[in-house]
Parts: sequence; C-alpha cells; structure tokens
Amino acid sequence: MRLLPPIATSPRQLLLGGAIATGTTLFSFLLPITNPSGIAALHNSPKAILDEAWQIINAEYVDPDFNQLDWQVVRTELLGRDYTSVEQAYDALQDVLEELDDPYTRFMDPDQYEELTNQTSGEFSGVGLRLTVPEETGILTVVEALVGSPADKAGLAAGDRILAIEGVATEGMNVQESANLMRGEVGTPLNLTVASGDDNAEGIEISLIRARLELPTVHYSSQQEGQTAIGYIRLTEFSAHAPEQMAEAIADLTTEAAVDAFILDLRGNPGGLLSSSIDISRMWLADGAIVQTIDRHGDSEEVFANGTALTELPLAVLVDGYSASSSEIVTGALADNERAVVVGHKTFGKALVQAVHSLSDGSGLAVTVAHYYTPDGTDISQRGITPDIVVTMTLEQQQRLASEPSLLGTYGDPYYRQALEALQPAILANWRRTELSQTPLPVDVEITE
Repeated sequence: MRLLPPIATSPRQLLLGGAIATGTTLFSFLLPITNPSGIAALHNSPKAILDEAWQIINAEYVDPDFNQLDWQVVRTELLGRDYTSVEQAYDALQDVLEELDDPYTRFMDPDQYEELTNQTSGEFSGVGLRLTVPEETGILTVVEALVGSPADKAGLAAGDRILAIEGVATEGMNVQESANLMRGEVGTPLNLTVASGDDNAEGIEISLIRARLELPTVHYSSQQEGQTAIGYIRLTEFSAHAPEQMAEAIADLTTEAAVDAFILDLRGNPGGLLSSSIDISRMWLADGAIVQTIDRHGDSEEVFANGTALTELPLAVLVDGYSASSSEIVTGALADNERAVVVGHKTFGKALVQAVHSLSDGSGLAVTVAHYYTPDGTDISQRGITPDIVVTMTLEQQQRLASEPSLLGTYGDPYYRQALEALQPAILANWRRTELSQTPLPVDVEITE
C-alpha cells in the first residue's frame, strides 16, 4: 500500500463529482499507433481525435475488460469509417462510450470542456453576475453581483433586470443562453441594457469590461444560539480555490467570531477535485486515514491526515441525496475517524475517480480510473453514507426550505437545528475542558506567624 501525495503529481487531474471536474494537460504516454488495414491516414482528420481518445481509455479505464467490449475491434471500427465532419466523429465516440455503461466516462466538445475547466478551476471570465428568470415575470433578473466584480463596481444589484445583451433582447431567453452571450475574453467589453428592479422604463445602456473572477464556493457566518456561537460554513463545490476559501472561513470564525462549534454544510454539493477534498479533510482532521483508491490493476493507494488541522472544535456535517463524490470523501473521513456527527439524509453514493484530459482540438475526455473506499474500507457505491442522525421533514417543511434559501443555516432549517442539538454534549464537554485548563493548580502555602 502506497501513500498518495498531498496533491496529484501525474500529468492528469484526479477528479470526483457529478459535474465532472476538469484538468488541462495532455495524456503523455499514448500507446504506439498502428494502422489497421483499410484505415486512412489519421493526420489532420477527425479520426486523429478518435484515436487519441481511444488510446487514453485503453491505457487508463478502470475496467480492463471494457464492459465486455473488444476494445481493439472498437478502434478498428471507429477508424474504419468515413466522417464528413468533426461533429460526426464526436457522435461516433459518444456512442462507443455509452457502451461502457459508465456515465462518468464521457466526451466533451470544446465548449463543454472549457465550461467544466472554468467550473473546477474556480475561476471564470465575465462580469460577475448571477442570474435567474423568475416564473412570475419571465424576465432575466440579477440574483447577485459578486463583490468586487465589474458588475458590482458598476452598481448592478439583486432585482435589476437585464433587458438586452449586446443588443439582443433577452425576452424568452433562459439563464444558459444568456450566459453564452455574456462569455468573452478578459479585457473585452460587454454591453447590457439594464433596468433597476423598481423601474418599468426601457432601461439604460451600460458597458462592462470582462475580468478574470474567482468563483466563491464557500459561504460562512457566525450564528449566536443562546450561549453558543456556531460557525456555519456552506461549501457548494470542491473547486481549485475551495481549500483556500475554507481555510479563510475557519480562521475568521475561530479568531474573529470565537465560535464554540462548526456546522459544515455539504448539501447539494456534487463534488469536484480530489486534491481539494483531501486538503479540506486535513483542515478538520488531525490524524487518521482520509481515503483509499484502487486502480484497474488492483493497486491500492491511501492518503492520511498530516497534522495540519486548523481546529479541534466540535463539528457536524450536513448531507443529503445530492452530496456526492468529494463530499462523500470528506464526510466518510470525518465520520469513520469519529471527528464529526453526520446529520441529514443518505448521500448519493458515487465512489469513482475520474481523470480528465484535453484533446488536441480543444475537446476533452473524462475517464474513470479508480474506485475509492472510506477509511473503514466501506464501498459507498450506489449505497451512499447513512447519517448518524436522519432528518425527517414534512412536505410543508421541504417546500419552505426549497423556496426560501435564506433559511439555510438558521434555526428555521431542520437540518441545522438537529445538528445544533446533536453538538450540545460535545460543546459542553469542550467548555469543561477549557475551564479546567484555565483553573490554577493548587500550591502549598507556608504560613508563618
């Protein structure tokens, strides 16, 4: 058994998550290319991408039997066809990948690959707007302007309506379509027609300059619950910037807010980078195993905490059926090492690791390369992690929590409330230990007359 390094050092990025995270490096050890009879030259043809993808899967895919496919025959068939466009080749590759019966091994065209790369890097080029299309109005509306972004500096705020993007009316446009129009290179202008939330006028023209922005994935606050101060941290994705954002949150809540305990909210978190899940686990766990992975050859690698925990305060973790992959690695590590109480619903149950490669035409390929287990050796695949405390909610409570996201991490949130109750014994025990450590030890005193 070998120890994993703190961060993967191979020419690929190890990833986890329903929304598969992406790396940017080319596969560096392709197999020798042979030219089967009847196959045309690959250079500068759509077949070059097909063979590049085939070689990667052949060398890395977690199942060496390829779901009972003859992988050599697959290559011959792929390269033996004629393709009139690269899109035809893309479709052929996607059809083959579906035969592996693995939804996490998949092809991404250049736009999809760029989108996922931005997502997992935790950075994007834009003006810093989060948008929605409310059912009651059907108008593209600002949810938030990220602090310090071009949109924030221009004064855009929640409730403002985006009436046109580069002169194109947004009527009938969904959020994804608007995001596609807003994309562009850093330093280029973006022209919007904006009306304030309480203004029915036609709106005004504003010009913003796109910038490189860091996407916040950690949101935190201090909650005073009676005599107890709770540090609430919500993590939405394990991006490249998530560890530094998490470290900042823990430090602020520990030193500035002087909290007595933490609640880490991983509900709805689909995963992300494996390295980020390891780094974040180490912030909460002083020692013990974090995760074990096993590749196609049966080789096992295990990673441990390394004594760099940022806090030892009592901790609860909130999870639900959408907490997957990296969320389950962190939850499993903290639960198996008895570092945290887990509250909520059974997690998703994704125990696979992907490597993502960029192909030579800017497209990308995600390949399942390993299976992982929790520190106790538990296989959570399709089983998930069952919480220590299962939260039961009425239909009315579920609907209210879904319609009022401001309730998350407050006493009006049943998950938070049950976590707070579960933490009380540990908080009281920690208070007693603190009081004892601060009480002067008795000394002998000699009294003279």
